[in-house]
Amino acid sequence: MNRLFVDSVKAPSITERSLSPTIFKYLVKDILFSFCVAFLFFFFVFFVNQLLLMAQEILAKRVPLYQVALLVFFALPAIVAMSTPFASLMGTLMTVGRLSSDNEILILLSSGLSYRMIFFPALMLGVLISIFSFIANDVLLPAGMIEFSRLYRRILLSTPALELEENSVTRFRDTVIVTGPVDGRVIRNILILDRTSDGERRVILATHAELTDGGDYGLSLDLTNAFIQSSKEMVRSDYDYATADFLRYWVATEDIIQAVAGISPNQMSSRDLWREIGVRRAALYERLDESYSNVLAKAVALEDSLRKGPSDFGAWNRRDTNLGSFLEEYRSARIVRNDRGLLLHRYEFNKKFAIPFGALSFVLLAVSLGLMAKKSGQTVGFILGIIISFIYWSLLIGGQTIGIRMGFSAFWTMWLPNILSFSIGLILLVLRIRK
Repeated sequence: MNRLFVDSVKAPSITERSLSPTIFKYLVKDILFSFCVAFLFFFFVFFVNQLLLMAQEILAKRVPLYQVALLVFFALPAIVAMSTPFASLMGTLMTVGRLSSDNEILILLSSGLSYRMIFFPALMLGVLISIFSFIANDVLLPAGMIEFSRLYRRILLSTPALELEENSVTRFRDTVIVTGPVDGRVIRNILILDRTSDGERRVILATHAELTDGGDYGLSLDLTNAFIQSSKEMVRSDYDYATADFLRYWVATEDIIQAVAGISPNQMSSRDLWREIGVRRAALYERLDESYSNVLAKAVALEDSLRKGPSDFGAWNRRDTNLGSFLEEYRSARIVRNDRGLLLHRYEFNKKFAIPFGALSFVLLAVSLGLMAKKSGQTVGFILGIIISFIYWSLLIGGQTIGIRMGFSAFWTMWLPNILSFSIGLILLVLRIRK
């Protein structure tokens, strides 16, 4: 009777035990250590893939080393923003996997702690990591890319050869340059498409082109065995052509600056993206109203010619023309409706939030998978982290590419990897608790 009384008193104290500060600090330190190791791993991977390759190309054009270092520094926020969510996944996997394989999870549960208490430190760090990643992605990245663009423009003006690569297409304001093989400063089989100040379109071909120092004037190309053909904008049949053994071609400094001055959607803050989306959406609605009005007018004209029938010979003969005009306007309206620029901005806006806060879904998935580890928890967690990161990144980039082409919803496409991670993690965690 006394033993039963003692057991009935002790049971509530065990089941209702809260997480002590000592255990909390132990779990947080373990997760932070694994997170730092994983962060350095992903940071190094992204650094090599995105920065060192760029730096190598710039160094090959004899750009001063300190300017290359500044370019790398200004690009660091993008690397940090991408590394932190994946590091949270791998760090949590390694920590929980080690605790599970060393039976420390079993000890914590035996001492009266619940899965909820064990999960709490990882969840708290996941929230902090998500906030940090969002700040890096939304504040530091745009600021860094602005400075990156400014420095790159200065480098480009001092080293114009940087802009022309082998077998590439380079677009300036009114000029497109298509290059063939490059040997030092000599380019073979070069094609130049441009527009003169008089509005004439020109096509220039040359077997060789040599880059020379244009100074403040811009980009200078000395063309050998050149062929020039120019034509009027409105009257293409009115054209002139000429040949030259030597021809010097200039690309103005203003055109070079304008070519690299623009900021892409992934380099903008969420506020700027939202503002740009509003502007583009308003412009799209105006174009759609105009297109729908034209479609309606063509439809009315087609209906009128069909209703009059053969009795009105003139209207009846115009039915094929009216039908063709109606179909053309209808196709134009569909093209206007599928604004790829607006869709791209919507995808980047959702990605601004989906990637940083993907750390929360990663934490849930990592805890659920880590609890299943039986031995070598850290090694298994590291391998699983790499595999899951690759799958997540493939779904994100592949979904964006296919979604923009097919016109899918930006929200569901960008948040689908997070939803899948959260759902799988929740199911596995429930099954583990019930087991």
